[in-house]
Parts: sequence; structure tokens; C-alpha cells
Amino acid sequence: MNPETRARLAGISTATLCTALFKRGLRNQFIQDVRPLNASLPNMVGPAFTLRYIPAREDLNTIKVFEDRSHPQRVAVETCPEGAVLVMDSRKDARAASAGSILVTRLMKRGVAGVVTDGGFRDSPEIAELGFPAYHQRPSAPTNLTLHQALDINAPIGCGDVAVWPGDIVVGDREGVVVIPAHLADEIAIEAVEMTAFEDFVTSQVQGGASILGLYPPTDPATKDKFAAWRKEQGR
Repeated sequence: MNPETRARLAGISTATLCTALFKRGLRNQFIQDVRPLNASLPNMVGPAFTLRYIPAREDLNTIKVFEDRSHPQRVAVETCPEGAVLVMDSRKDARAASAGSILVTRLMKRGVAGVVTDGGFRDSPEIAELGFPAYHQRPSAPTNLTLHQALDINAPIGCGDVAVWPGDIVVGDREGVVVIPAHLADEIAIEAVEMTAFEDFVTSQVQGGASILGLYPPTDPATKDKFAAWRKEQGR
């Protein structure tokens, strides 16, 4: 992805990005019921690399399948590109884990930007301590084979009710994860930087006792002049 776009998105909230997407008619880009294991980390940003799970069938998902080097879960972990985000479709089912700390550590060591599942992670306390962006629904100790069969790699998936195509830009912050269609990422990032500056100005005014009327949205002509002066003062 464009390095300038990555840098811009690293400083923008998912809330602001959702508003920028909404302006373009995109209402369903925020992955539902997914949260960071470590909310103190910087934004996660990267193109999506996907893995799809289907319901496990018992005769096809014994513990022996992990000895197969072509197992899709293992292949996804070993081939997810540096700087990408591994996004997993676990059918919003957190009764069994999508992955655990060993696989997530491998992703981190390979230079992957983060990992997202609409299911759960096992070893979640250890993952939270890695300093690596990881998002899930809730902790889940059972191995993925209990309920999930890894199948498709880098194909369109659904994750938390959001359609994710390979290459879409994934941004995660302390609130959650948003998916930006790849062809919109550059323009969304530029616009969202401007939106963030204005929102920071509005916050400073409200903290100083100002009314939101005429300020947010800026229908009062004086608001734009005040914003320009504030921005110059802030060097933004």
C-alpha cells in the first residue's frame, strides 16, 4: 500500500474513518463485536490477507491434520505478507479458537501488521503481552479443530458482518477495526486527516465551554476563521 496512506491512517480513529466512509454511502465497514486484546498499542494498518473457516467435520479435523504442511491455517500464517493484516472469518463463533499465541507470535516475527478474527484467540493473556495488534471477540481455549476447518486463503470473506476483499485496507484502534475498500484508501486517508484536525479543534473549543451549535457542524461563518487560526497556532 501507499506508504503515505499508511502513515496517515496510523493517526486516525476508526470513528473518523467510519464517518468518511458513510459520506460515500458505505454504512457497514466496522467489524462487529471485535476488540483489541491490548488497547494500549498504536493503530494497526495494512492490506487484508484473508483466511476462511467453515464448520469442522469430525472425520476431517483430527489432531493429525496439523502434521500436514499444506494445512491452510499453517500456510496462511507462513505466507501472510509483511505489512499485511491477517483477517479470519470464523463465522462469529468464539466457542473454539481461531489461533493461539504460537501462531500469532510467528505472524509478529514475520513482520505482519496485525491479526483479526470474529471468533476468539486461545492463550489470549500471552497474546495481549506480545505488543502485537490482535483483535478478537473474546478468549477461547479450545483448539480451532474443535469447531473450525481452515479452508480458503486470500479469498473474499465475511468478518464480523463486514465483507473483506484481499487488499482492502484494515485499520484498528482502541475501539475496533474498520475495513476501507482498497480503491478508496488514499482519498479517505487524506480527507480523514483534515477531519481529525477539525475534530481536535472542536474538542478544544467544547472543553473551553463553547456550544456545539454552529461549531459542529461548522455552520457559523466565524467557526472557519477560528479553526484556521487554531490550526496555524498548532502547526497543523
